[in-house]
Parts: sequence; structure tokens; C-alpha cells
Amino acid sequence: MPITYTVYSESGGIHKTTWTANLAAAHARQGFDVLVIDLDHQAANLTYLLDVEEGRDDPDADNLVRHVLGRPGGDFEDLIRSTDEGIDVLPAHDMLEEFTELLLQRERFEENMGDDFNRYEQLYNVLWKENDVQKDYDVVIIDPNARAEIMLYNAIYATRTLVAPTKPAGKGNKSLDGLSGLLESMSEHLGIDVGVAAVILSGAGGTSTHRRYIDQMEDEYGIAAAMGKRESMMDEMWDAQGTAFKVVEEGWHNGEKGTRRRRDREVESLETILEIAGYLAAEFGVEPPHEPTLTIEGTEVLS
Repeated sequence: MPITYTVYSESGGIHKTTWTANLAAAHARQGFDVLVIDLDHQAANLTYLLDVEEGRDDPDADNLVRHVLGRPGGDFEDLIRSTDEGIDVLPAHDMLEEFTELLLQRERFEENMGDDFNRYEQLYNVLWKENDVQKDYDVVIIDPNARAEIMLYNAIYATRTLVAPTKPAGKGNKSLDGLSGLLESMSEHLGIDVGVAAVILSGAGGTSTHRRYIDQMEDEYGIAAAMGKRESMMDEMWDAQGTAFKVVEEGWHNGEKGTRRRRDREVESLETILEIAGYLAAEFGVEPPHEPTLTIEGTEVLS
């Protein structure tokens, strides 16, 4: 099996989707073949961020939900779009909004026919059993909606591993407590082991309050890495429709390429993202094909 994880937090404002995109780009720079799956039916932020929105609102278009329901409209590989940053994307579709209702309808049908049906393992079956995604990809990352519903449980069942971005604050601690409850529930009701590969801190500062929360999180969960506030870099990703690597290396500012001033702290942040990708590969016992690099103002920087 490849490196597989779901990026999850029940708290908002922690850059869950941008972390998903940035980690995917970091893995691609390690030489891995990477697939990210957008399961956020409310916003489809990852689909927009990586500029693969075409066909999202077409009711006749084939999409992941059709495959989960056993009614595909084409080949699975035709759902996948490639980006110029070396990331393949399985984009969101508006039918995701009906995912839970449609899946429950299929469950009732299968049970009425006398067949066993596990509502939580359907994405797992589509990815690993029916389409052998593990043969084509070294890394598979899922970006779900944060609500504890069937779609989220399908994501976690499919990956068995979480990466949890959070903030060094009381809300962040509460979100990690909720994560612990989710893991216990999944293990108890689904009979699978679910682990946390990494906790990532965003917006970490040097205040005594931040330090106290960071120490608490480190003691209870362990922290893969901490990054300071990088709102400008993260926000610019939406104008650039790409990752933080694209923003910094191509100099995006206010929606224009080549106008951003180089900031050493942002270059260091990219290096931190690469380090987290290395940490995750080590957690899965996988050696990256090569050492990732950065290209800043025409100069290659070895991470």
C-alpha cells in the first residue's frame, strides 16, 4: 500500500486544504506519484485551489460518487486531472452533496436483496480493490469535510491514518480531543485501527500562552512540526491557484506572478513542509526516491 492519510481537523481556520495541497506538492518533489482526493462537498476548496473545477456542476459528468454507488459512467482513471505541479487530483463534484443519502439508499437496496453492505468501506473498495490505485500512486491524500458523517468515515476507513493540522490554542486542544474521540469511535464501531501520523501546528508564536499549549500538545500527541503565521503566503495560494511552493518560487503577490518580495521566513516555511513530508514518509517506512529541492529566484536550494 502507498502512503495514505486523511487531513483532518474539526476546527476551522487552520488551513486544512492548503496543508493538503502543500504536502501533496512536497511528496511530488520527493519523487513520489501523488493523488489527492477532494471530498469536501460544501466548498470543494481543493478542487478550486488546484484549478481542476471543469465539469464540477455537470450533472451528467462521471464522478467519484457514481463509482462509490456502483454506477460508474466511465473509467476511474478518467476522473483524475493532472496539475503542472506534479499532483494528480480527483476533484469534487456537486453530487458529493448527496453522498450520504444516496449511499444509504444503496445500503437499503443491498440489504433488501439479502447482501451484506458496509457503508463505511465503499471508498476503500473503489480505490484499492476495484481500481488498484496502489499500483499507480505512491501517496494518496484525502481532504474531507470536517463534519463527522459517512463521507468522512469513508475517507478514514480508506486511509486508516490521519494528519491533523491545528493551532496552539485552547480551540486547537479541543479539536485534538475530538480527534481522540473520533479514533476511539472508528476503532470500536468499524473494527479497524486508525492512527495519527502527524500533528502540525500552524500560527505558532513565541508567547507564553502558545508555549504552554504547544507543550501540552507535544506531551499528549507529539508534534511533527510547527510553523508561524504565514497568512500572506497561504492566502496568495488562492489567487495563484497553486501551492505555497508556486507562490514563493514564482513570486505571486496580489494575484500577479513575479511581483512578490522574497522573504526568508517563507522559504524556511517551504523547507518545513518538505521536512514534514519526509517525516511522514519515515512514519510509513518509505524511502523517498530523491531529495526534494526548492528553486528560489533561479537558484536551486537543497532542502
